[in-house]
Amino acid sequence: MANGEKRSTRRREQVAPVEYHLLLLVTLGLVAFGLVMVYSASSGVAVLSNRDPLSVLAKQAVYAAIGVVAMLICARVPYRQLRYAGPPVMFGVIVLLVLVLVPGIGAEINNARRWILIGPISIQPSEFAKAAVLIFSAAVLSGRKRPPRSLKQLFNPVGAVALLICALVVIEPDLGTAIAIAVMVCGLLLVAGTPLRLFVSIAAMFALAAGAMIMFEPYRLQRMTTFLDPRADASGAGWQIVQATLGLGNGGLTGVGLGNGTVKSFTPEASTDMIASVIGEELGLLGIVATVAAFAAFAVLGYRIAIRCRDPFGRYLAAGATSLIAGQAFVNLGAVLSMLPLTGVPLPLISVGGSSLVVMLALVGVMLNVANSESGAAAKAKPRRKSADAKPKQQQQPAAAKPPRPDRRRRHGGARRTGTGGGKRAAG
Repeated sequence: MANGEKRSTRRREQVAPVEYHLLLLVTLGLVAFGLVMVYSASSGVAVLSNRDPLSVLAKQAVYAAIGVVAMLICARVPYRQLRYAGPPVMFGVIVLLVLVLVPGIGAEINNARRWILIGPISIQPSEFAKAAVLIFSAAVLSGRKRPPRSLKQLFNPVGAVALLICALVVIEPDLGTAIAIAVMVCGLLLVAGTPLRLFVSIAAMFALAAGAMIMFEPYRLQRMTTFLDPRADASGAGWQIVQATLGLGNGGLTGVGLGNGTVKSFTPEASTDMIASVIGEELGLLGIVATVAAFAAFAVLGYRIAIRCRDPFGRYLAAGATSLIAGQAFVNLGAVLSMLPLTGVPLPLISVGGSSLVVMLALVGVMLNVANSESGAAAKAKPRRKSADAKPKQQQQPAAAKPPRPDRRRRHGGARRTGTGGGKRAAG
């Protein structure tokens, strides 16, 4: 019985929860779908520019393979080891964010310094900053008995570090990544149990900071006015939004067919920030709805993993990663659908971007690790509860009736004679 119980326990430990398999399926489906849409969005433009139509797809496929390997590694290495990696990773990211601003080290593309070029490989430190802030914040919050309840507690040191990272990212400039980091930290704090009144203060501070950055940067102010009325400057600042709207309108319900879209040839960043417009034109409303449903399923699965995790560090990691990926998808889709201003946020797991894809898949691997680890802990706890309950139940059972004592008179072939003499037997 003991060996059979051990074997059944081992089998329970090897069975991953349903969230594990569904999250893995949704993630790989989004990556595969992204490769198809990247090829559709970039091949035609590459042919018109006398370039290899497979060049962008091949590069993205390499990053996808690296990201899948990183995901599998993160899914197997115990996530608790990341607790001690928070400070050194954060220090390394801060150094990279400073170096990317140095002329000669950081590459300037489209008036922005966001990349460090090492041969054919481009590294975007701001993408790795997302993971660094997540690990650092989760480690700090899990070491406390209660969540932050005031701005002073929040800024010591989670808020201060997040603010420093966001400031370095905005200088590049990359407001979209700063917004993604802020959304991730807010989601993490919400799961940690931070009071809602503190979120009101945080929202007010972010609103003031965003207003100041918009007012002092002409291109950001232009984006805001363009969002309010994109057709006022349809051939200038409103070109991207107008082209995205035309693409979505051309797609109708079922789309014009994969690869048959035309607006992508006139839309800047069609394979990165505006890839959702290509999906809408070629796959129609059904394609957009399916994409939104996939990210909604990702969010539900991620938060279920976070809520079911009993380890605070694992819970915060899963909640922060889910908030980052789902929140970034919400911001990107909202901008393409003209519901939010353009911020330059790519669609996670789908848009072109090597650093972003690798980091996102690695974070998914951490979420899978949290889900699997929690399943193993629950499986180990079940036998202990059974063995602890078995003893009281055994003590409460009524004692079995003793078998009747054999009749000594029949065994000796005579009858016992009662009386004062006692014990003497008569001859048979």
